[in-house]
Amino acid sequence: MTVSSELSGAAWVAELPEALRSDLGALEEAYFRHVDASDVDCVITGITQIFRRHVELAMLRRPGRALVRVYHPEDGSGLGAAVQLVSDDMPLLVESISSSLSRMGASVSEVIHPIFEVHRDTEGQLTDAKPREVDGTGGTGLRESWMHVQLHPSTSSELLERIEAAMPDVVADVRQVVDDTAAIRETQRTLADDLDRAATAGNGSLPSIDLADCASLMRWLAKGHFTILGYARYRRTAAATEVVPDSCLGVLRPDVGTDFRVPATGADIPLLLMTQGLVPATVHRSVYPYFIGVAELDTSGAVIGQHLFLGVFTVTAMHENVLDIPVISRRVRTVIEESGFDLDSFSGQAMLEVVQSFPRTELFSSDTETLRRTATAVLNVGLRRQVRLFLRTDTFGRFVAAMVYLPRDRYTTRVRLEMQDILVRELGGVSIDYSARVSESELASVYFTVRMPGADADAAGSAQAGAVPEISETDRRRIQNLLAEASHTWDDYLNEAVSTSTVLDPGVVRRYAAAFPESYKQDFPPRRALADIARLEQLSEGDIDQYLYRRADSGAGSWRFTLYIGGAGISLSQVLPVLQSLGVEVVDERPYRIELDGAADGDRSERWIYDFGLLARPELLRGAVDQDLDAELLEAARDGLTVAGAVETRTSGVRERFIEAFEATWFGRAEADGLNELVLRAGLPWREVAVLRTYAKYLQQADFPYSQANIARVLLAYPDAARLFAQLFAAHFDPEAHSAERAAELEEQVRKRIDQVVSLDADRILRAFLGLIAATLRTNYYVTDAAGTPREFLAIKVEPQQIVELPQPRPRFEIFVYSPRVEGVHLRFGAVARGGLRWSDRLEDFR
Repeated sequence: MTVSSELSGAAWVAELPEALRSDLGALEEAYFRHVDASDVDCVITGITQIFRRHVELAMLRRPGRALVRVYHPEDGSGLGAAVQLVSDDMPLLVESISSSLSRMGASVSEVIHPIFEVHRDTEGQLTDAKPREVDGTGGTGLRESWMHVQLHPSTSSELLERIEAAMPDVVADVRQVVDDTAAIRETQRTLADDLDRAATAGNGSLPSIDLADCASLMRWLAKGHFTILGYARYRRTAAATEVVPDSCLGVLRPDVGTDFRVPATGADIPLLLMTQGLVPATVHRSVYPYFIGVAELDTSGAVIGQHLFLGVFTVTAMHENVLDIPVISRRVRTVIEESGFDLDSFSGQAMLEVVQSFPRTELFSSDTETLRRTATAVLNVGLRRQVRLFLRTDTFGRFVAAMVYLPRDRYTTRVRLEMQDILVRELGGVSIDYSARVSESELASVYFTVRMPGADADAAGSAQAGAVPEISETDRRRIQNLLAEASHTWDDYLNEAVSTSTVLDPGVVRRYAAAFPESYKQDFPPRRALADIARLEQLSEGDIDQYLYRRADSGAGSWRFTLYIGGAGISLSQVLPVLQSLGVEVVDERPYRIELDGAADGDRSERWIYDFGLLARPELLRGAVDQDLDAELLEAARDGLTVAGAVETRTSGVRERFIEAFEATWFGRAEADGLNELVLRAGLPWREVAVLRTYAKYLQQADFPYSQANIARVLLAYPDAARLFAQLFAAHFDPEAHSAERAAELEEQVRKRIDQVVSLDADRILRAFLGLIAATLRTNYYVTDAAGTPREFLAIKVEPQQIVELPQPRPRFEIFVYSPRVEGVHLRFGAVARGGLRWSDRLEDFR
């Protein structure tokens, strides 16, 4: 990192001792040597201020004393929120400070921690400082650690005050651990020698092989596999154990501020015990440390007390080959042999791989039979893609250890968080920690530690046992099922749903599952996806399908409309006019592109799903002839998602009318105008709306004084009259429902309804429609081809002499033809038609 050039001439530099001032630039360069400018230039500004404040802090310090200063953004130091430390260089210092800050909730932006060789006078005044080089060259004075921690600018004053109060204790704990480590290591080695002698003597009740294993374990721990934090020796009494005065070292000294809640073993002391602590370590990493207890024996081999070590397993220990760890090695070999496998066989190596994945604490704490059953069960999990849960209650009732194995592809952060919630809830825990192992194996393993309530410290500071009730096999299976449910992916549920379908091929479903975007999987359940897949499979290039529904939790008039497209996607501008013509507003759009792979010709086929949020306005719902549109759509939505996943059977109603009208308008068989709203308001199919549109278009050619917009407004305002017009038309011309009596009855109803209309304009428009229907002689509306498909155009033959709205002269007969693509009229003034075809560009009055 580029250092500052502001040192020369600075007033504060002139006040420094000669030796320190002469090489201050080199010292600043060494201070920032390991800082990457690309990472911190945006966070740390004014690097000279950082270096200056640290030099000022370090000017007076006596060996053995730590200097800590916490800076606030408003204190004028120019550092923002930061912590600076000057201390004797010690192991574990940087990680202890960093982890303590993290544990308190502070966000660390950067850590700078150079080591200097310094000289101080008898009063502790700094006279000189040199960089400490990796090869040991540099100064020859006292080795000091200067540590600068830059905190996030948003760090609160309250948190900074807590940090200021806590940091001296953290440094003191580190110093206590460092000062006592050598003595504790010597105790481990002495204890190992004593256990070896007891094993050789063989005069006690404990097996010699167990004693020898325990001695080897002590030596293994002392060789860099266990970071020692504290030690205490306990003397056995008639009813319990009591601490031996002056035996406590490290963080277990009485004068250390943190109470680590030493487990109370009682009078029955095992040769070896291991349990996790209740309080996070203040030294080293911010993890829960482990207590390792080893029995103390007299010359006769009798148990007279206990040596208790507190510490943290190193990274090396957590990844050590289990066959190289004393105590565990023999246990693992026994497990494999009792399972009937040779260690070098395929099955033996498979079981060894499983055991290797177990947390080391579980290997120390579980007996051989428990390990064998667990390892065998885990082997079977890999073959069956199941989720398995293994529970162990801590001897002292402090926690429940939960090992969870699941298929690797199912392990995600979401799954892990949901599992944590389940375990805490079902086991009654107060907090939970985890460690995950995801490797090339087919299984992922997650080790949870659920901390239980009730394991509080007693008057002596020891946590009492018995806080955790026994967990039955029934409860374990129930919790295991909950975890399995949490680990299920969307694809898993889809595969389960298709297993009950007789309509969809599972292979087809898998293709779609791989193609569905994540946004679709978040928005729709798998069972809905089956219905969507069934629809999409029926689409060819350019085809569409639709689905109108209402969710149970939606408000009045809040509908959803799903449009399925075969082939390339569409734009919103293509859909909006069609939906708006049907009387609904589009409030949101969710597009999902589905690109299917694996076609026989190697090409990728494309599908689209568009899900629109629709709003049916309150006035539409109130004015509709069918008053309960919302309820009908809700019922249709429930019927639409069939168990088999097939396309549902369409029943007549608003849903069918809506999607048929959309399809007709989309493909140009119907116009996208305001009359389409009669599909909802009057409950008319789109072709019956087309009849009314045809009459409206004819009135336009007859020089009717009202515009098409006015005509549409009146018909929408009186949807019951519009429905009566459609029924009257059918009574006159439907071959299957023709009835003169019914037509006369309907005509009378229409006249009565018109008589109730107040507006003169509305009266004239409605009477004009009634007159046109009465003057109609024939129509091709009901004519179909051999396949039952109606004509794409509508023709009506009228008797103009009966139409009062027509100007003179009036022909004898007139045939008006309408479709969205063309309009035309055939005029006949006599029985014989003469003339030919004429083309007109006058769209509104070509007649």
